[in-house]
Amino acid sequence: ERKRVGERKWKAQGDVSMKIKALMIPDPISITEKTSIKEAIEVMKVNSIRHLPVTGEGNMLVGFVTLADLRTGLIPSMVAGLTLSDLMIKNPIIVEPDSDIEIAAQLIYKHKISGIPVVKKGRLVGIITESDMLRAFIDMMGILRASSRVDVSIGSEPGMLRKAVQIIEEQGGEIVNVGMTPQKTRKKVYFFRLNPCDTSLIKDALEEEGFKVVAAMD
Repeated sequence: ERKRVGERKWKAQGDVSMKIKALMIPDPISITEKTSIKEAIEVMKVNSIRHLPVTGEGNMLVGFVTLADLRTGLIPSMVAGLTLSDLMIKNPIIVEPDSDIEIAAQLIYKHKISGIPVVKKGRLVGIITESDMLRAFIDMMGILRASSRVDVSIGSEPGMLRKAVQIIEEQGGEIVNVGMTPQKTRKKVYFFRLNPCDTSLIKDALEEEGFKVVAAMD
């Protein structure tokens, strides 16, 4: 078994093309098909994890099991001899370490799964979970950092977003990241997260140029 490493330090903060290998837990704990269901559950409990890749010779991935599946099969395994091989997903959804994180996010959302083995040439090299994705998203968005925010309604006319950014920067605002409402409307609200600052000057300057400032928070 390989030991799960500690929390990753996200190196590509704010990089929309971040690779899965930057987020995955490398060399994750794994088990073999010979592991009993009871033993697999104990491994998960001791290590506070909910997924276990199942590997064979040469660390080749042969399956994937979740804590929920194992708990469901625990009693039948005692009564009817159900084994780990009967419960594991034999052809799990996988991703490669050099793929973009968007691929993992789409798969997790589409298939309503909480973890994906990361495989290179058939060999297990890592695992990425919905928790890893959420933690990376929070870090990239700077949500837990001390920050200011200005929410601005911006039309679809060419150059308007660029103009708003220019005004914010001219008034001393240092933009950490920008988000926006997903609705397909003529006007969208853009959320400018800034390093801590007095947003009153930024708000006034934007409104003088005809922008609608929905909210401004120091």
